[in-house]
Amino acid sequence: MTKKVAVIGGDGIGPEVVAEGVKVLEALKELRGWAIELHPFELGAERYLKDGTTFPAEVSDFIAKECDAVLLGALGDPRVPDMKHARDILFGLRFGLDLFVNLRPIQCLHERLMPLKGVRPDEVDIIVLRENTEGIYVGMGGTFKQGTPDEVATQVDLNTRKGVERIIREAFEIARRTGRKSVHMADKHNAMPDAHGLWLRTFREVATEYPEIAAHHVFVDALCLYLVQDPRPFEVIVSCNLFGDIITDLGAALQGGLGMAASGNVHPGRVSMFEPVHGSAPPLAGKDVANPLATVLTVGMLLTHLGFEGEEALLTRLVREAIETGHCTREVGGDLGTRATGDWIVRRLREEAK
Repeated sequence: MTKKVAVIGGDGIGPEVVAEGVKVLEALKELRGWAIELHPFELGAERYLKDGTTFPAEVSDFIAKECDAVLLGALGDPRVPDMKHARDILFGLRFGLDLFVNLRPIQCLHERLMPLKGVRPDEVDIIVLRENTEGIYVGMGGTFKQGTPDEVATQVDLNTRKGVERIIREAFEIARRTGRKSVHMADKHNAMPDAHGLWLRTFREVATEYPEIAAHHVFVDALCLYLVQDPRPFEVIVSCNLFGDIITDLGAALQGGLGMAASGNVHPGRVSMFEPVHGSAPPLAGKDVANPLATVLTVGMLLTHLGFEGEEALLTRLVREAIETGHCTREVGGDLGTRATGDWIVRRLREEAK
């Protein structure tokens, strides 16, 4: 059966790094004989500024009904101050496709990328699951008397039993599938007893169904402290939308920065979206300096979702090799440009296939 992948380059350096991801996909498709169709869509700030298009219904419908996955580049452009196009595209995918799992692996692939003294790179291998469709990012709330001394602003933190339970259950399922022995759930039920009391109760209930996996609760502020002090005890972490956002960016510091951070926005068994999580970095656009390795790692996650087992491990190994040998961009210790880094990965794929 043919697998269909929608490709959206996005803004700034997004199209440049996504082009390297596509290069890797095309090479693997040729080498393996896969039936994969790539469907590029011109969406982002340039399109929005040209004709006001953000995320058309026909594109949304095609992705939902015809595609198996989406590869998305970074979004954000200072020429669109309210970021309407970015919100419409990103939230249109996340909420429209009900991508309730934001999946972020935190792996350190080389010792020079590890900022913590006494911690080996191979000792940091964490999977973070961030609830992706609820919480404080749903946009419920508003302002009253805006711009006056009496202004009132509210933002609702929405949590449902269904939403909380399914993300926690997926955390335990991933731990079981990957042979991990523990799950940590991070909340603030001491300060938010209603919303996060739901998280704690649900976590304790679901944990009873997985007796072989140790279930640990930790307050999110303490978790941030512990990750900096010693990340080694952590294997799987699950948290709400806001806290997961913060935890994963902190975790990226253990990987060598956001340029090494891959992610998936997943609904298991359904069309899902994959994106490198760094920003669009408009000042770097067009200079051939952006690090494409997060995109290569993201392509690995996408291939696992499509059912091509083993390819993610291969791409991770080649990214590790690129850093080891200096065949990468300057920010992670190499001297290559964006395109040359992608070319090196493709060349190594062809050599491995011989």
